[in-house]
Amino acid sequence: MMISQFFVVSQRGDNIVFRDYRAEVPKGSTETFFRKVKFWKEDGNAEAPPIFNVDGVNYFHVKVVGLYFVATTRVNVSPSLVLELLQRIARVIKDYLGVLNEDSFRKNFVLVYELLDEVIDFGYVQTSSTEVLKSYVFNEPILIAPARLQPIDPAAIFTQGSKRMPGTAVTKSVVANDPGGRRREEIFVDIIEKISVTFSSSGYILTSEIDGTIQMKSYLSGNPEIRLALNEDLNIGRGGASVYDYRSSSGSGVILDDCNFHESVRLDSFDSDRTLSLVPPDGEFPVMNYRMTQEFKPPFHVNTLIEEAGRLKAEVIIKIRAEFPSDVVANTITIQMPLPNYTSRASFELELGAAGQKTDFKETSKMLEWSNITKEAGPVSMTFTIPMYNVSKLQVKYLQIAKNSSSQNPYRWVRYVTQANSYVARI
Repeated sequence: MMISQFFVVSQRGDNIVFRDYRAEVPKGSTETFFRKVKFWKEDGNAEAPPIFNVDGVNYFHVKVVGLYFVATTRVNVSPSLVLELLQRIARVIKDYLGVLNEDSFRKNFVLVYELLDEVIDFGYVQTSSTEVLKSYVFNEPILIAPARLQPIDPAAIFTQGSKRMPGTAVTKSVVANDPGGRRREEIFVDIIEKISVTFSSSGYILTSEIDGTIQMKSYLSGNPEIRLALNEDLNIGRGGASVYDYRSSSGSGVILDDCNFHESVRLDSFDSDRTLSLVPPDGEFPVMNYRMTQEFKPPFHVNTLIEEAGRLKAEVIIKIRAEFPSDVVANTITIQMPLPNYTSRASFELELGAAGQKTDFKETSKMLEWSNITKEAGPVSMTFTIPMYNVSKLQVKYLQIAKNSSSQNPYRWVRYVTQANSYVARI
């Protein structure tokens, strides 16, 4: 795999980092990329795809916390490999800087460019491992004061509302010591699940799926061995049963369709007691990725109804019912529904007691004659984040650190979060 250029662009179009490895692509590629992304109109898409070609140059990009990480090349390369490389570069930089934003980049230009030159040499990838890079990169990061930071990713939700769950894993560098030269001994394990659910117009579940990952970030000195125990009733594979034959899997524990593990994970006792053993490398990494289509109770139930209330008027009723315990709080909830292009205005009515909620209608065209709204409106889509809650019931039973570790009484944090991936209700 060969990369010609790598650069980072802000949402305003500012070029934050630029490295030209092979001098094969015009220097104006950053401006070309930003204009293409900002004014993408082809096929009516609101956002540019992660891969596109302009004048013989292939542009690959991922958007991480509001920044575009971009690679260019003129040769035919594997798109999935390049996109994975961009994600890993973002992760490595975050491991070193503690946080990804324009301010941290500008204060650490020397360190960032040193990392990029070690990751990619003359366009060829060398390594994307934080553990390996520590042997070659010796610059210390200039850390950003926490008071100046804004929540930048899903893990930031743990910085609020709970004294037991500090958010230091979000903004803490894996190579820098805490103020005073001391290093706080702690380890974070996050179980993050992105769920996809499609409801029929009558409210029945048509499809449901969970894409989950167990992520770990360690600040333990001496690289001790870690033992991570999962549910004893965890099963891998459906034993030939149909993916949607929920009756055959009821009452049989947590059933994952498939999973994969990080290269550092040893599975010696996984079959017998569902325990993972590993020596965690530096930086944040996925211990385990998994997919699940076993029947689960969705966190929100969505019902929609649309009726014509006159020749030029229609009424849409959307009901959202939370299905999780009252002591669990969801945040960043947004519900959207496309309307016909000729819709001129909309009014909203919320139930009594719906405090702190707001509605909005973005007018895009003049009013034309109304016709068959049921074919042109919808579907209803929903986005949300629910901390300390997961729908698969996959649990970390215990997190054990080897007794011969030099870490003295380290802190162990296990956190859960559920997010909407594709949460859709048809009309």
